[in-house]
Amino acid sequence: MSFYRWPKLPQVPGWAQDRDFAFRYSANTLSPIGVSFADDETVMCAKLVFEPRVPDGKSLAALIENDKNNFVTNFSGVTIQEMTTLATADGKKLISLIHTPADKGNCERVYYVEEGVFYLVFTVSYRTQAGFLASVKACETFVTPYKEKP
Repeated sequence: MSFYRWPKLPQVPGWAQDRDFAFRYSANTLSPIGVSFADDETVMCAKLVFEPRVPDGKSLAALIENDKNNFVTNFSGVTIQEMTTLATADGKKLISLIHTPADKGNCERVYYVEEGVFYLVFTVSYRTQAGFLASVKACETFVTPYKEKP
């Protein structure tokens, strides 16, 4: 038996949850309606990470550092930049990073916030800048209404 827990988020116009990938990645995964999560140029997901499962420490900073190290290890020449951030509906500021590979691979804009004993990670993964720009409003609709206690 498996248990899945991911953030409850509002419906995003034009986007739908891809349940197969949601269960595969233990995350609330969204892709544009009519397109598979595996095939689309731009996808979004939200994942809860249980604090005791964070390697090398139990802090949001440790989770972010671990994610950065994974990108650097797995994608040659990746650059990681801190970006302007968003705030959740309950006023919490999200830390925002963008991971850009030097060659092939998806770019990812990742937002992090701490929520009780969980870390919430929102990710927008895209293959082209045009794909990302087309998803900006959807991403804001996905992230900014979030509240720890709806």
